[in-house]
Amino acid sequence: MNSTAKANLAAFSHDARLYLTLGIANWSIFIDHVPNNVVNLLTLRNFGFSGAADLFVFVVGYGVAIIHGKMAIERGFVVAATRIFRRVWRLYAAYVVLFVIYIDMIAYVATRSMAPEIIHEYNISGILEHPLRILVRGLVLQEEPLNLDLLQLMIPLMAFFPLVLWGLMRRPNLTLLASVALYVAARHFGWVFRVYPDGEWTFNPFCWQLLMVMGGWFAVTGGPGRALHGASWLRALAGAYLVFAMAITLARHWPPLAAYVPDAVLSLFAPNDKENLAPHRVLHFLALAYLATYLVPANHPALQWRSLQVVIKCGEEWLAVFCVGVFLSFAAHLILITGPNLIAMQIAVGLLGFAALAAVAYYVSWSKWQDLPAAARQRA
Repeated sequence: MNSTAKANLAAFSHDARLYLTLGIANWSIFIDHVPNNVVNLLTLRNFGFSGAADLFVFVVGYGVAIIHGKMAIERGFVVAATRIFRRVWRLYAAYVVLFVIYIDMIAYVATRSMAPEIIHEYNISGILEHPLRILVRGLVLQEEPLNLDLLQLMIPLMAFFPLVLWGLMRRPNLTLLASVALYVAARHFGWVFRVYPDGEWTFNPFCWQLLMVMGGWFAVTGGPGRALHGASWLRALAGAYLVFAMAITLARHWPPLAAYVPDAVLSLFAPNDKENLAPHRVLHFLALAYLATYLVPANHPALQWRSLQVVIKCGEEWLAVFCVGVFLSFAAHLILITGPNLIAMQIAVGLLGFAALAAVAYYVSWSKWQDLPAAARQRA
């Protein structure tokens, strides 16, 4: 086992920034899944190349590497690998339950409401004619209803993470290099995961594994060196790239600004290629993460603010919050397309959704607390 990796994992202590980031990602994913909503104009994807999905995948990789890396040190790699596979099973079970209830609810609403077009919008048009076929293909990840794509992506990424963790704890740099090589090969040769009959996954796991492996690599190595945080030239370069990315992104959606950007420059970054994780998207995320960790260190007093504890709690219970967010985004979209789609209504729907996600997170946390033995509750 790599001595540096072992020391970094053993020295790691609770970092609220991880849960804060997951909470922000979950809230952003929920509101991004509600189309034609003024609130989702404020999410990360509108101001740069990367978005909430990038945050989500990277931080999950970081967190899984920390938790199961420490477990591997204390109890052996076999135990850590089996605990990761247990997480994979929970993800798959959550996906199956969500898939079955979700498509049934959409089909019911489409046939009984004033919005029959949503069955096509949510990519399950065959459910009415061939429900059993759709369900079977869904069980083997060959269907991709709208808004379930990120949870679907996490299943293969987590399934292969024991192998990744084994490599990171022994040869972290070589493991990261192998991940980069797979990413480059997948983009060059067109390796993808497919859905029936001739579609492709919204997030290509061969490419998106790079962010998850990067998260694990930063966890076990501590990054390329804490000295980089003192490099003012690098911070200036990262900031300049973020401003450039924001200008390009805004120009794509705002014609008056696009007039000031050469077409050759716009064409280099459009489309953003979310499916195969475009290189400029990865670079944008790294620049954003670099500046964020510099500006908000692990001991920053703002992390203790009461107003942020709600978001942090949503990060701690990220799976439950994500699953409920899928249903809430559908309900919010239905409310807006069947009722008065006013700006006030859009804001109200968004705020109510955030409140519901927070309520779910606190309930799940409270329920876990009640399941602990009395002695464990007293020690906590």
